[in-house]
Amino acid sequence: MLANKVEICGVNTSKLPVLTNAKMRELFAKVKMGDRKSREDLISGNLRLVLSVIQRFSNRGEYVDDLFQVGCVGLMKAIDNFDLGQNVRFSTYAVPMIIGEIRRYLRDNNPIRVSRSLRDVAYKALQVRDTLVNRFSREPSINEIAEELKLPCEEVVYALDAIQEPISLFEPIYHDGGDPIYVMDQISDDKNLDSNWLEGISIREAMSKLTERERLILTLRFYEGKTQMEVAEEIGISQAQVSRLEKAALSRMKKHM
Repeated sequence: MLANKVEICGVNTSKLPVLTNAKMRELFAKVKMGDRKSREDLISGNLRLVLSVIQRFSNRGEYVDDLFQVGCVGLMKAIDNFDLGQNVRFSTYAVPMIIGEIRRYLRDNNPIRVSRSLRDVAYKALQVRDTLVNRFSREPSINEIAEELKLPCEEVVYALDAIQEPISLFEPIYHDGGDPIYVMDQISDDKNLDSNWLEGISIREAMSKLTERERLILTLRFYEGKTQMEVAEEIGISQAQVSRLEKAALSRMKKHM
């Protein structure tokens, strides 16, 4: 998606600058002193980070320009909160911030509605997660996030699961240079198991032992989902008769099965 696109949001991506570590530290020092020009230079000098991140979300049907703008918000937050005193590269700190901002955007635009209380817990958990990443320079565990929020671990897990965006069954999860493996390849099909196939044969054989009226009643009741009253009206007998015939037919089927 990005390979053939040079300009995104008016930015010529083929001419983006690349900053050295020494220049980055120099600019960050000036930013801490309130130099807005240095902040702008840091943003433009790290737009390639945003480009690299949004490629991960390129198969979700979102406009690249929208993802790029949201990613830039994450980049600016990373610049404003980065601590030079931490022994960590800026890219290591910024990439999770950019990813987090894009994921929040995708969740907010998710057609599946989640309750406000669950969403609030999930967003607080994500904010705490970002804080702990900055504090520990590593990915925190769910237990650490739950302790910080003073909430049960299960509640945090449930809230985070609830706001996950849907994944396409055709999304590739592995590619070794040959045919890709998609999500749907990892999902089992319970409908086509041998046991279900044999059960179907057994049911058909047992049905063949019933009278024509019994087969009709069971077909209307269990294959077409009709009530006993509806079956009674359709075949012209009472509901009590339908009930007796149904029970007798099921009892006979059980013996044959």
